[in-house]
Amino acid sequence: MCRNIKTLFNFEPPATEDEIQASALQFVRKLSGFNKQSQANAEAFELAVHEVSHAAHKLIASLQTTAPARDRAVEAEKARARARERFA
Repeated sequence: MCRNIKTLFNFEPPATEDEIQASALQFVRKLSGFNKQSQANAEAFELAVHEVSHAAHKLIASLQTTAPARDRAVEAEKARARARERFA
């Protein structure tokens, strides 16, 4: 899985539309192999991002869990600690 794609489900506060869009963009970039689409592929690229974003939104809205929601600040600090350890 691409490191830039973050888990969006079961967080408090919930994932924003911008976070879902950014995740969809990263996913499409990973699949296509392009960091930025060419003009010839712009329409297909943007359509793919839109459709993946829509599918991700539907998925997140339909998932259920009994686990308590994770706190974004706590999870972000854990990620920073892992990064410090990995790159120290």
